[in-house]
Amino acid sequence: MPASKAQQAETAERRAALIRLRLAGVPFDDDRILSLGYASRGAASKDLVRALEERRDEQDAAASVYRQQENERLDALLEAVWDKATKPSPVYSKDREYLGDEIDLKAVDTVLKLMDRRAKLLGLDMPVKTELAGPGGGALRLSAVSLAELNDLINTAGDPNAPDGASEDDDALYDPNDDDQDDDEEEGDGH
Repeated sequence: MPASKAQQAETAERRAALIRLRLAGVPFDDDRILSLGYASRGAASKDLVRALEERRDEQDAAASVYRQQENERLDALLEAVWDKATKPSPVYSKDREYLGDEIDLKAVDTVLKLMDRRAKLLGLDMPVKTELAGPGGGALRLSAVSLAELNDLINTAGDPNAPDGASEDDDALYDPNDDDQDDDEEEGDGH
């Protein structure tokens, strides 16, 4: 049997209080949460999940109504411009001399923008595929590399952080045995 209006209101009030307490960082096993009528920490946690799912469902429904409304608006705008974009109409010179029939290119542009907006609204466009490639367009190597290989890469590409005109040969290499490397950098900064 569905809950009565009074029970629904009581549940909504309890969940609102639970959400406020959780937003304030109060743990589920705190007396302030348990005093809302929860038998255990688990019951409070489960009710919070229910409240969030209910809210998500309400938001999904609202978003669906919004999409439908926007779709109807796009339909009306598209209908208003469609004939100008698809059917040639007479074109006259300033002297009112007939030049021929043409479609309205501004209307075509408007139709394309409306169609693009609808595709975005409804998620109709295919996802963009991206591909990562290694040096020279070859395969991208995803295995572990040695320190020597990393240093070779740095030497090949150059140090992106090296100041203009600085020698990259010595500064770019990382030496794991150089405990003073960080200290040298700090002394150079004047610290």
